[in-house]
Amino acid sequence: MFFALAKKELLALSRDLHGLAALFLMPMVFIVVMSMALKDVYSPRVQALRYAVVNLDQGPKAESLLTAWSKEHGAPVVPGPEGWQDALRAGDLKYVLQVDAGFAHALEDAPEGEDGKKVHFLAEPGLDQGLFESTRASLMMHVAQLRTESMLAQLKVEGDLAQASELLFTNTLVTAERTGKNARPSSVQQSVPGWLVFGMFFVVASIAGLFVDERSCGALARLRSLGASPVSLLAAKVAPYMLVNGIQAVLMLSVGVWLMPVLGGDGLSLQGISWVALVLVLMSISAAAVSLALAIACLVRTHAQASTLGPILNVLMAALGGIMVPLFVMPEVMQQIAAYSPMNWGLEALLDVLLRGADVSAVLPRVGRLGAFSTLMLAGAYGLFRR
Repeated sequence: MFFALAKKELLALSRDLHGLAALFLMPMVFIVVMSMALKDVYSPRVQALRYAVVNLDQGPKAESLLTAWSKEHGAPVVPGPEGWQDALRAGDLKYVLQVDAGFAHALEDAPEGEDGKKVHFLAEPGLDQGLFESTRASLMMHVAQLRTESMLAQLKVEGDLAQASELLFTNTLVTAERTGKNARPSSVQQSVPGWLVFGMFFVVASIAGLFVDERSCGALARLRSLGASPVSLLAAKVAPYMLVNGIQAVLMLSVGVWLMPVLGGDGLSLQGISWVALVLVLMSISAAAVSLALAIACLVRTHAQASTLGPILNVLMAALGGIMVPLFVMPEVMQQIAAYSPMNWGLEALLDVLLRGADVSAVLPRVGRLGAFSTLMLAGAYGLFRR
């Protein structure tokens, strides 16, 4: 009887084209769109703004600064326009770098006041404030690096080797890197786990809709008259949709690994991860999603309720759980609320495996929360179904 009931669920789902599209196509489209849209947010590229250079120094230090700048920010307009002031005001140029004469001397001596300002960053009026600040900070970093090199060279020439060694040690004391499996997270590594969780929980719409159909046409009553127990009926719905969620996971991971590089985005890396931990996390997310869907299916009475309550609840959990809005940009109160969202548990568990290289023992706490949530929802679904 169990296998016959499970087969019935798969047949009913196969005839629901809208439900299949929502389960498979919608999360895949979200992954592609959001990964491409957020590519430069997680892996920012230096924006090649149109700029010109006015080098009044012509010395080797000034040339070194401009060479390093062009490597990072692209080549300047060559040759620079004669009336660059008018081009800057009109927006034809985004900014101009002007290096005054005496730049090399200022690196070593650094006179006070306006006389010490030898490099000028002149931006057009409409330049975005964020770009203005980031470009100015980059320029200050390049100049500071040149000044440090000049000071170290001067100290060595003057024979103060102890002070020069101390400065060199200070400059090399700090290193910056990311811990974990990946050196830098990409937009795909953030989008795939989030929308995978969201897609799994979206089974609520299909389960609730089919459940209402079976109840309204009398199929559930006939199955009960044939001796099918409530446990068998609910279990026969859990297994097929666990299989559906497994197919969802494979498709969405495949999109991240193989399709995104073809479209010009970053690829999802699965090298070095714990596959046992990944399967365990996916099964716990699927169990939580299906059990919540069954509870809602046993609660609603009409198609209108099924088509609104489930999706609205999914969107709210996704918004609160860090799927739609990254957790780190939320205020502290919202972050505390997100800690109670099952979607957040699943998302963080997937990030642990895919980004942080977690093993089975590391994901067990969140898997345990999802398991407890699944048990609670299944108990509620059983009670509602019996009623």
